[in-house]
Amino acid sequence: MTAVLPSRGVADRLTGLFWRHPGVLTALLLSPPFLWLVVVYLGSLAALLLQSFYSIDDFSGLIVPEFTLTTLGRLLKPSNLSVIWRTLMMASAVSLASILVAFPIAWYAARFAKGRWKAVFYLGVMLPLWSSYLVKVYAWKLILAKEGIVSWAAEATHTTPVLDAVLSLPVIGGNSLSTSYLGMFLVFLYVWLPYMILPLQAALERVPQSLLEASSDLGATRAQTFRTVVLPLAMPGMIAGSIFTFSLTLGDYIIPQIIGNSASFIGMAVYQLQGTAGDIPLAAAFALVPILIMLVYLAIARRMGAFDAL
Repeated sequence: MTAVLPSRGVADRLTGLFWRHPGVLTALLLSPPFLWLVVVYLGSLAALLLQSFYSIDDFSGLIVPEFTLTTLGRLLKPSNLSVIWRTLMMASAVSLASILVAFPIAWYAARFAKGRWKAVFYLGVMLPLWSSYLVKVYAWKLILAKEGIVSWAAEATHTTPVLDAVLSLPVIGGNSLSTSYLGMFLVFLYVWLPYMILPLQAALERVPQSLLEASSDLGATRAQTFRTVVLPLAMPGMIAGSIFTFSLTLGDYIIPQIIGNSASFIGMAVYQLQGTAGDIPLAAAFALVPILIMLVYLAIARRMGAFDAL
């Protein structure tokens, strides 16, 4: 009597297909995120950037869908160039300050923190990232206000004249820290600092202890060891962290709106132009600027090996 084999179900057929052709399974798994990236993200981004080659009718206020470089040329106006320049300076200052603040923290975590203390380090760095971005910004708004902790500490230490002198500088641009470029800089530094600490700490952990010992055996001082051994090996981590701090500062519009109350940054200009002003082409042209800057920045960072520290 011949035995009857049970019929294979759909699941069994699919399992056999995936086993014989593993590329099919990989394609099915990657298709949804790939379509999301291409259609939803890159597609919407391309549609936005396409608007930068349109113009707006001065009489009706409507967008004229005809290819022109007029809108991009408007970026060369002194007022718009100052917005771009000010944003670049703020992003650069935040990135440099993040390196200076993050380096000793990352060095201690990489070289001295062991076991439980390293876990405490990671918890301390990651904990601010778990709280709401808006809550942190509004908290800093209260800290930097005239009746906030900073002003109270200045009064208690009799340094209020020094604080007033700093705020009176034209480059600071505000009557109080909560409405000044300095206050904006401090908030940017606090919010983006973890993105610098972690890549830098990872890069410093990869510095071989034998190189430090060899440098010391050859008679190098600590300063020479730092300059010739530690700093070059930590450079990829610094650049990797600056990718985050620089790009996030370039496009942020919430901190300038809450802390600075200013439209003199690219993110805030895009937010206002596409909203109240209704000038979508100029907003798209402004949005094109940080994209081009970051493409150049990423190309330089890749040549310097920064991606190895991510």
